[in-house]
Amino acid sequence: MVEIYLYHYFDKEIGPFVNLSDLPVNEAQSILNTIKVKKPNSQSAKRHDKYVEYRHNCENIIRAEFAKKGGVMNRISPHYMVIEHSPWLSTWYESSTFIKIPIEEFDIKTISFTYGDSMPTFSPTINDGKEYRKKLYTYDEILKIIEKYGLPQNWNDDGRYGPERYIEAHIWSDETISKYRKRIDSI
Repeated sequence: MVEIYLYHYFDKEIGPFVNLSDLPVNEAQSILNTIKVKKPNSQSAKRHDKYVEYRHNCENIIRAEFAKKGGVMNRISPHYMVIEHSPWLSTWYESSTFIKIPIEEFDIKTISFTYGDSMPTFSPTINDGKEYRKKLYTYDEILKIIEKYGLPQNWNDDGRYGPERYIEAHIWSDETISKYRKRIDSI
């Protein structure tokens, strides 16, 4: 079996697994506005004014879809990671770094996946007929999609062929994440 790693990219100055969705909407929007001023070259600074609202709507969809598949959710909002290294995501932050965790360290029942970022995957404006649009996958299901299409970052890192540039992993538990958060905090 091929070893799979999940990557989480973040700004060194902010730290890992900091999620706007964990905050009340107005507080999250305020932080996003501050990022736009203090870190104008980051990807987050380019987000539109309705981003927080859209993100919450998307999370409601992926939460409902994961519940239908019997997924285990110990959080309201997931932590976000991607399968394998994404060159594009590594450029998102002014002081970019990442954490790489073998997937075996997670309880697979607490992870859902989208082939591409969840927001364009479930966007009502993207209707290109690709089989992985508007779909959420379990671990076994995403392995079959990877076998069929490969990793998006290998054929579409620049986004030329659509919005899918990586496979997003939604971590619905703090268990493994908290171990890595503590390791970073102790450095």
